[in-house]
Amino acid sequence: MLVSRRQAKIVVIKPENVRKVLTTKSTNFKLTPESPNVVIKRYVQAGLIPIYLCATVGTTSTTTVDPLAPLCELSSKYNMWVHVDAAYAGSACICPEFRHFLDGVEGASSFRFNAHKWLLTNLACCCLWVKDKSALTKPLSTNSEYLTNKATESGQVVDYKDWQIALTRRFQALKLWMVLRSYGVTGLRAFIRNHVKMAKNFEGLVTMDSRFEIVVPRYFSAVCFRVSPCSINEHHGKNYEAFNHKLSESINATGLVYMTHSVVGGVYFIRFSVGATLTEDRHVQLAWELVQDQATSLLGTQTPKTASYSKLPQQIESML
Repeated sequence: MLVSRRQAKIVVIKPENVRKVLTTKSTNFKLTPESPNVVIKRYVQAGLIPIYLCATVGTTSTTTVDPLAPLCELSSKYNMWVHVDAAYAGSACICPEFRHFLDGVEGASSFRFNAHKWLLTNLACCCLWVKDKSALTKPLSTNSEYLTNKATESGQVVDYKDWQIALTRRFQALKLWMVLRSYGVTGLRAFIRNHVKMAKNFEGLVTMDSRFEIVVPRYFSAVCFRVSPCSINEHHGKNYEAFNHKLSESINATGLVYMTHSVVGGVYFIRFSVGATLTEDRHVQLAWELVQDQATSLLGTQTPKTASYSKLPQQIESML
């Protein structure tokens, strides 16, 4: 159901046959099975055949996680290929506390995550699993005489020429192997957990400043926030999106930090993501102070006193 225009062209699917399924704020922008079910039924009745559904674990804009089990169950009724795009958050699932986000993944046809995004591996390193490898290799197989060899024919080696469009491939796995050998599972889990902790602390700072609001729940190490409509309306009317856009630009213009933005459901928000290898608590504190200063300047209000970063966990706990 959800596939990029470029991918559709490669497999000779007309772009107009790709359908986007909208998500809503009420479900925190998760792709619940009810929405694609309505779309699928409509087009099946029109004589079309659904072939592909993409679910995400850590979607780009909001890092939301789609419910894999019910989506896979729905797709199996229509014999659809289910691809799980876990490009960003798949790495986090090496930690037991995040593994529940993969519940139902056994029903998927393929699964992908990018080790270069959050697993200390240099660009580019994308990991892909397929349940039935023949579904991938048969359409891409080539049997020219100059490519035949005993090792491939005997099954002694995996011939990756049939796993992708190009006949050759880079040895990207070596980079990931070096990371795994250097850090081990304990070191990698500690790395990811530290990033999540820093993002959680940043989220806590945002919630303690009444001028801001969290747009969607934080699952991993990305915080989606904005200046609330109430705060903007009090001083600048109803130009909510324009104001937060201006805030985002002013933050990045300082050259001290860089934050991306997104628009989901018509809501413009700023994305603070902890992902760099050398990020420390002091960088997060600096980033928040910068956000506050820029917001104060644009709103023309005073910066509220909030928790010190070092004492933040205790202060948040006392509020619960």
